[in-house]
Amino acid sequence: MPEPENMVLVLLREMRLRMEDRFDRVDQKLAAHDAHFEVLEKKIDDVKKAAFGESLVGRYMAAEVEERLAAIEARLAALEGRS
Repeated sequence: MPEPENMVLVLLREMRLRMEDRFDRVDQKLAAHDAHFEVLEKKIDDVKKAAFGESLVGRYMAAEVEERLAAIEARLAALEGRS
């Protein structure tokens, strides 16, 4: 006659399988949330860059303004030197 199975071990094995299944689902949800937050962080960074003029167009415009100011300062210095 075979020995009876230990019900505690059977229940523990079932619990372990269920827990592994739940942990897998939690891991999947966390991965999805991480991906979502990465997208949001990229959008926030893009908005910050646009707000602080770090876009290519913003840099170009700032460089042009700097050039104009440098030219005005040079002309002013020349005029002050004549006086």
